[in-house]
Amino acid sequence: MKKIAIIYSFNTVKSQKAAKKIVAEFEETQIDMLNAEEITGESFRKYDNFILSLPTWFDGELPNYWDEFVPEFEDLALKGKTFALFGLGDQKGYPENFGDALGIMAEMIENGGGKIIGSTSAKGYTFENSLALRDGEFVGLLLDQENQPKLSAKRIKDWVTEIKQLFP
Repeated sequence: MKKIAIIYSFNTVKSQKAAKKIVAEFEETQIDMLNAEEITGESFRKYDNFILSLPTWFDGELPNYWDEFVPEFEDLALKGKTFALFGLGDQKGYPENFGDALGIMAEMIENGGGKIIGSTSAKGYTFENSLALRDGEFVGLLLDQENQPKLSAKRIKDWVTEIKQLFP
């Protein structure tokens, strides 16, 4: 398996906790932790495998730190790069755009030629709409720490078991 970078904001408590649990589930695999608020195209080009943290902000938006990187990200060559996406959302507070950040980033990755792995079932969630939903599955792992925190550990474990096998 090629080297993996997990990119998340070091300043967000819930995303950071989830990222650390994901890294722990990988056990012996070396994963580099990169701060999303400091990511550059140059540091991004060093990797072929990525795990991206994409919490949904406000009414279905990417966090500001991802928004700031988007113009550079859209110019990167993503062909041959593999991405697993995870994010946090609130299905009760924002049911009309639950986990939209995953869908927004997935579209950018696919438009750039990147490959996305690690879809998860939408069963067990209650929401109205999500840009992250495709054919009954999310394009990555969605965690709801506001309403379903007790389900996160198992969801992370199951997801990591799957994506470990899918990374080249």
